[in-house]
Amino acid sequence: MAETAVVTAALVLIGNELLSGRTKDANLPFLADRLNALGIQLREARIVPDVEEEIIAAVDACRNRYDYVFTTGGIGPTHDDITAGSIAKAFGVALERNAEAVRRLEAHYAGRMELNEARLRMAMIPAGATLIDNPVSAAPGFQIGNVFVMAGVPAIMQAMFDGIASRLVGGTPIQSRTVSCGLPEGTLAAGLGALQERYPDISIGSYPHFRAGAFGVAIVLRGVDAGRLDTAVEELCDLMRNLGGTPVIESPPER
Repeated sequence: MAETAVVTAALVLIGNELLSGRTKDANLPFLADRLNALGIQLREARIVPDVEEEIIAAVDACRNRYDYVFTTGGIGPTHDDITAGSIAKAFGVALERNAEAVRRLEAHYAGRMELNEARLRMAMIPAGATLIDNPVSAAPGFQIGNVFVMAGVPAIMQAMFDGIASRLVGGTPIQSRTVSCGLPEGTLAAGLGALQERYPDISIGSYPHFRAGAFGVAIVLRGVDAGRLDTAVEELCDLMRNLGGTPVIESPPER
């Protein structure tokens, strides 16, 4: 891919526990940060239950729209871990016991505990998929097409991602600048809109806050051209000063 190519991704978070609030997701911020560093823009994230039809629909929609799709959750040994089977159906391939996955599980469990049928479920992989190493607990994830299927446990998912990062081809990493001031968001609104029109290649987000009894706002500018970002920041600071605010460029910049 060319250096300035726009490369996109989606994340499908799978699990009833996420939707019930029982589990607080930590995978989205990790992946967003790591993908951005690789020049891959995370454009969408979906949370779906442990329901086959929902998983298939989400994965199919995302894999046809984005360069990469990552899923987390649902590849364990219990009855509700149905991600692998659902992905196999999405791609129209068989779900089969992968010999290399079995070998890895045998080596992991040898002398520790029984490799029973439940644990062997974690060796069921869609036909034609490439395994993703799991240096934490051995049970692999897998890649099929542009879809990367990983564990839901953050420590395991992060280790898996470290192993696949070299497979990913990104574009130009997005850079960001954050400028804060004590003005209410509404005071800046018209000027921000005009700034956005002058810089259509830069994403400008406004994030208001209320602290110590006073309103304020943080403006985050994101784009691939550092020079353009710096120029836009200068104009933003001038706007804030003209409206009676004191701009503060935060460091390190927020992505």
